[in-house]
Amino acid sequence: MKNKRALLTMGVAVLLGIGAVILASLWLLGQPGNAASRIVVAAGDISRGQRISPDMLRLADWPSATMPKDAFKDSLKLSDRVLKTNVLKGEPLTEAKLAPAGTLGGLSALISEGKRAITVRVNDVIGVAGFALPGNYVDIIVHTERDPDEQARQNRNALHISKIVLERILVLAVAQEVSRDETKPKVVNAVTLEVTPEQAEELDLARGVGTLSLALRNQVDPGSPQTAGATKASLLDEPAAARPAPASAPKAPPARPRAAVRAAARPAPVLAHAKRDCVSVLNGVTTSQECF
Repeated sequence: MKNKRALLTMGVAVLLGIGAVILASLWLLGQPGNAASRIVVAAGDISRGQRISPDMLRLADWPSATMPKDAFKDSLKLSDRVLKTNVLKGEPLTEAKLAPAGTLGGLSALISEGKRAITVRVNDVIGVAGFALPGNYVDIIVHTERDPDEQARQNRNALHISKIVLERILVLAVAQEVSRDETKPKVVNAVTLEVTPEQAEELDLARGVGTLSLALRNQVDPGSPQTAGATKASLLDEPAAARPAPASAPKAPPARPRAAVRAAARPAPVLAHAKRDCVSVLNGVTTSQECF
């Protein structure tokens, strides 16, 4: 009798435990944070500018709470689309990471609407020792000479100037590569930049009138400091007194009265000293001299 009562108690406890587990499981599955959907992710690392093929993609379960709004659930919709950003393995594919439909692969797919790509020649110094990589932002400095005016001709130090002419310019590619290896710099002989049409004209003029240099800037720094440019005088901090003063026209002499001018124009009279003969006259004890 006692064994039957114990077995009955254990059976009820087991049933209650199983019911609690089922209820807890149903409650957890009903939470929105644990609901999952299958979305398209990258099967491996894909570089920007590449055309997507089916073997580059796969479907993966993704929590609904963190699912991107423009994620794809059908890989067929991504056929022949071109990436405009780098995508890592397992990263979801979204519309924001793709170039417009119909875009061909290559560098042209990376150019933003209304922008242009222009290439400048660089070396290991101008190219920031190879640290100007695709996706970085740079400022462009030109070293040239001002058009000389009268004052500048007297002060040659005022002609040479280095000035930042373009700020926060995106590097699209280095040499013929649009991807980058962030582990090490790469020294190249050409850098392709993304600019507006107006900036393209300014950049082309700048490299025609002087030499260019690139200044690497922070990725998240939007500031645009206003500078006056550096000259030899400002670089050496020459005092104003030491700089040659501009040549000025000679001052005209003060006007004199006409009478004074006429008097000054007339030659001064020359006193003639005639030659005279003198003799000594002795009169007793008195001596005198007579001249005639």
